[in-house]
Order: sequence, then C-alpha cells, then structure tokens
Amino acid sequence: MKKKVLIIVENLPVPFDTRVWKEAIALHQADYEVTVLCPKGKGYEQGYELLDGIHVYRHPMPKEGNSAVSYVWEYACALIWQFIYAAWIYLRRGFQVIQGCNPPDDIFMVALPFKLFGVKYIFDHHDVNPELYFSKYERYDFFYRVQMFLEKQTFRHSDIVISTNSSYRDIAVARGGINPEDIFVVRNGPDLTTFRPVPPNPAWKRGRRYLVGYVGTISIQEGLDILLEVVDSIKKSGRQDVYFICVGGGPGLAGLEKMVQDKSLGDVVTFTGRIPDSDLLEILSTADVCVNPDKPCQMNDISTMIKIMEYMALGKAIVQFDLKEGRFSAQDASLYSSHDNRVADFGEKILWLLDHPEERQRMGEFGFQRVRKQLAWEFSVPNLLAAYERAFAKVDGKRDLQTDVSVIEVDGTSDKLAGR
Repeated sequence: MKKKVLIIVENLPVPFDTRVWKEAIALHQADYEVTVLCPKGKGYEQGYELLDGIHVYRHPMPKEGNSAVSYVWEYACALIWQFIYAAWIYLRRGFQVIQGCNPPDDIFMVALPFKLFGVKYIFDHHDVNPELYFSKYERYDFFYRVQMFLEKQTFRHSDIVISTNSSYRDIAVARGGINPEDIFVVRNGPDLTTFRPVPPNPAWKRGRRYLVGYVGTISIQEGLDILLEVVDSIKKSGRQDVYFICVGGGPGLAGLEKMVQDKSLGDVVTFTGRIPDSDLLEILSTADVCVNPDKPCQMNDISTMIKIMEYMALGKAIVQFDLKEGRFSAQDASLYSSHDNRVADFGEKILWLLDHPEERQRMGEFGFQRVRKQLAWEFSVPNLLAAYERAFAKVDGKRDLQTDVSVIEVDGTSDKLAGR
C-alpha cells in the first residue's frame, strides 16, 4: 500500500515555507505520497495546486496581527479550516501519518480524531512557543501558561518528534517526556542546488561602497529595532559609505518603517518586504557583510536560524549576538557581539569587517565549506526519512522496531543520522 502523508503548517504558505517544502520534496522523492495543507498568503492564493507531484491545499486566513488576541483569532480560524480540509483529504486521498509543523502548538488537535483510525502524528518542532511568547511580550501570564499547556499536550500526543537542533531535542526529552529513540534532529540547512550565489549587482548599494544585508521574518524577536539603532549610530558617526537592506515580511514591518522615518534613516536603509527569491539572492550576493540581530533571549539562544546558514551558503561573513545555537551554526564564519552595550559593539563589529576585506573573505570561505560539508539540507534528509520509517513502523504495529541509525559526533553534539 502506498505510504501517504499529510503535512499541516499554519504560519506560512507552501512552497514559501522553504523548510516544509524541502521536507515534502524529500518525502516525495522517497516514494511517499505527500499532501500539504497550509494557509493562503500573498502570491499563494490558489486553493489547490499540484506542484512537483505534491498536492498543496491552501485554506483562508484572517489578516495577520501582532497582538495576543489577534493570534488567538488566527489560530482558532486556522484550526477550523484544518479540521475541515483534513477530513476531506482523508476521505479523498487518505493518509497514515500527519506531520504538524508549529507554531502554534495546537495542530495535534486536528490529528486526534484520525489517531482513532490508526493515523500517527509527527510533531515537527520549528519554534519553542513558550519562550517565543515571552520573547514577544516579556510576561508569564495566562497566555504563557496556555503555551506551556499546549506544548505539553503536543508532546503527549506525538508518536515521533522532529527537532530542528539539539537544544530542541533536549526540551522534547526533559519537558516533553519523549523517548529519545522517537526524536530525530532534522536541521534546517539550505538546499545548495537552489540557494547559491549569483553575480552581484552594485545597483543595490545605492551609490555606497558597502552593503550590509539581512533576510528573515520582520517581527519583534528578530531584533530589527536594535539593528536600526545600529544604523543610526553608524550614520551619526560620520560613515557615509554603508547602505543596509532588510529583506522579508512580517507583522513588525509597519512599525519598523515608521522607526526609519522617525529617525530619518531612509537614505541609508531599505525594508523590501517579501520579494522574489531571485532578488533576495542578488541582494545577499551583493552584500559585503550579513547580519543577524536576533535579540539576546532564551528563545533565540536555543533556536537555529536558517538565515545564518543561508549567509554561509553564499560565502558571507556575519555579525550576530553571542547565542548558543547561532554560534554552533556559524562558528568562525561570524563575529559575536556582546549582550552588553549591544548597539555600539554590534556596529563596531560591522565596521571592522567592512574595513578588513581579507577577514571577510576568510570567514566567508569557512562558512561556505561548513555548509557544503556538514550543514546543507542534504545532510538532514536521512534523518527525516528515518523519522518516517519509525512512524510507519508504528502504523504497522512494530513498536519494538529499532531504527537503523548510528550516532555521530558533530562539533561535540551528537545527532542521529540514518546510515551515516
């Protein structure tokens, strides 16, 4: 019987969500029948598409907000549509496994009725939501306790957990009580067949000598308010040769554009919003330095940011704050700014790299080789497939199966990689 999978993602449309799309492609290439259920979004309004052999269904969503109440409304609407679509897909196509990609930690509720029919649930742990909530609102209130409850229930009802890094794996064991044999680390590395350098375009520098690039979601925990303080500091220092471009969309975009206006920074920084991948690659390929201003907090300390490895895949030197998983990813490809006096120190490190091209080249080459040899998406695919092999073994009732994996040490961190 054909192995059929339903992947549910709530916060981004597919294939715009590159991690989910890479997972879907890898599973399809391994002869799984894959259906993805996701929200509609800008540029992704079609309700159904067959893309590269993958069935993609998109449900309606309310307008994106940036408050606790708006998130509750968004998640409630998404749950209703996910129930309706999942039931229809089950009757129309069938599936034996549901993979739920957080945030939020409520997709397990969609899977519960199907578990009565033997369907297994894989939790793809993208964000650690209690810490994410605190990073946004800095309070341990009712909504924080709700996040803790939902996370606990998600782990409780998960048959398999996919963790994006070792810090998340530790949370699945310690806070979720998951059997380590049911946890698989699947890092979110770039796909080097599609994400690779293109010829630089000096026009992006707007007549300046240097370009500093950023790509990512535009929201509170990304620290872009800190970056704008850094831009303001560099401008006031008298440097007229540096231009900044921030690529990405999100709920914080309007507030940051107002901050740009209030600080009169429109001549030295641009927020592009969401743009085609071709433009994104051209901007980052043109950049002399790339930055990750994710503010120091527990959420960012234990989370792996795909932007870091994307910068490395393009051979770019990086400046970021000294955070655990960021340092694990980049190592010598980055300079690490102090948490104290953060604006001045971050700015000084950017300028130091701009003024030392030989160091930029050395760091960029180190980062590129690290991605090429260890962190690219291809190195995560075996573990993704091992997770699914274990899930389908449970579907077949072989609960005592010992998945054929070996444990290897990568820079002091042991990851399960099937057959490696």
